[in-house]
Amino acid sequence: MEKIASFQIDHLRLKPGVFVSRKDRFGETILTTFDLRFKEPNKEPVIDMPALHTIEHLGATFLRSHKNWADRVVYFGPMGCRTGFYVILEGDRSSPEVLPLIREMLDWIQAFDGPIPGADPAECGNWREQNLDMAKWEAQRYAEVLRKAGKENLNYPG
Repeated sequence: MEKIASFQIDHLRLKPGVFVSRKDRFGETILTTFDLRFKEPNKEPVIDMPALHTIEHLGATFLRSHKNWADRVVYFGPMGCRTGFYVILEGDRSSPEVLPLIREMLDWIQAFDGPIPGADPAECGNWREQNLDMAKWEAQRYAEVLRKAGKENLNYPG
């Protein structure tokens, strides 16, 4: 069996950033998967589960409600390694093109106040495991990286 694309990235050289993970064609439709890498793999502590879960709820809510992008959002969810998230968007997209959207999402998470969307027993199978303060901290930390993003934060190491 062949290694999947994400296992072929050198995680020892990978920095936090926004990377095109893959592009898939379904008929005439192209789906672009982005790796939103919050943490430097194998060097930084991973995102704790309650913060990861809260970012998932808030990020998905923001993206699927966005006035310009909602109809292009296919998926937003965490990586199993807990170093970031995947977002899948319809269209042939690039990291520089979606960087403003991701920055806007992070700003929205940092400013969020109120009940976490979907954090209710009828709406989530693990609704109690949330941490808004840590989610805001992780979003702020990642936003700082993206504010000064250079080539190493927008392209996988080659």
